[in-house]
Amino acid sequence: MASAMQDLDQFVREALSRGCSRASIDKALTDAGWAPEQTQAALTGYADVAFPVPVPRPRPYLSAREAFLYLVLFTTLYLSAYHLGELLFELINRSFPGIVSSYENGNPKNIRWSIATIVIAFPVFLLVSAKIGRELKQQAIKRQSAVRRWLTYLTLFVAAIVLIVDLITLVDSLLSGEITMRFVLKVMVAAAIAGTIFGYYLRDLRRDEASP
Repeated sequence: MASAMQDLDQFVREALSRGCSRASIDKALTDAGWAPEQTQAALTGYADVAFPVPVPRPRPYLSAREAFLYLVLFTTLYLSAYHLGELLFELINRSFPGIVSSYENGNPKNIRWSIATIVIAFPVFLLVSAKIGRELKQQAIKRQSAVRRWLTYLTLFVAAIVLIVDLITLVDSLLSGEITMRFVLKVMVAAAIAGTIFGYYLRDLRRDEASP
């Protein structure tokens, strides 16, 4: 795969150096069977400026520091989201107690642990997110970071699975006639958290793909 992309990049460079238009290069590659995303990525790798030879654009690169920042960012996001849901579930259990064990009606230890996690993890998420945001404004090419894309798609996948399972659980309960206020509120909490994360990172990914 890497060799094929190198061949594509070399072809685009050679075609541009011979004065071929970008439209004609795009058509030739499309006719040859290259995917539009691959063709566009190869063409945008060179700046559209007047110069005797093709001028390459700066390209994203992976660094240990970048991987560290994104791993901290998404780990604290997952911790914050999970424990926010856990905290709200426990509060719902307390507000709508059932004829069940005291553990299922709201465990104080779980509530304390969730609050402690959110108090620490969420501010770290905000700080790291702000730092990364400043760097992206200064160097837009970093939006194309491989580690950023992989973790963003992983987050979209997790959020989508949560939403799908949430809806399946809701439909199953509707069909069985076992709907309670406590259950409905928990479904709404899970959907709200997962849906917010999914929507935010989907828009963020679209901005990444729209950037040159």
